[in-house]
Amino acid sequence: MVGIDTTFLVQLEIRESESHAAALGVLRERILGRDREAALAPQVLTEFVHIATDPRRFKRPLSVDLAVGKAGFWWNAREVARVFPDEECVAQFLAWMRNHGLGRKRLLDTMLAATYYGCGITTIVTSNARDYRTFGVFELIEV
Repeated sequence: MVGIDTTFLVQLEIRESESHAAALGVLRERILGRDREAALAPQVLTEFVHIATDPRRFKRPLSVDLAVGKAGFWWNAREVARVFPDEECVAQFLAWMRNHGLGRKRLLDTMLAATYYGCGITTIVTSNARDYRTFGVFELIEV
């Protein structure tokens, strides 16, 4: 199973993204092409809607309605497993923040990493591999 990072979802859904074509290729060849199931945590969807609708990031950002619709598509896709943080994930998040001396800009990615790790997911697809390399427990598919 491959955990989806927000950056990857943005690259898939925002055509003006420089890595849009590469992300489609990774989805086809490295995930679906290998009959791998993708995993998605709810916090990825909230961050996706936030980023995809930001006019400072994109010339043509998505409307909130369209971004929410795309988030719903991914959340309900047959190939996507829904995963959720539990108490152990929160404990792992806190431990990683403390043990690695991470600051406020690492909160969201660290919680996502702890969620995926706690759910037994050891592969993440992302364009920010350095954010996950810190933990030393993931295979990273970089876009």
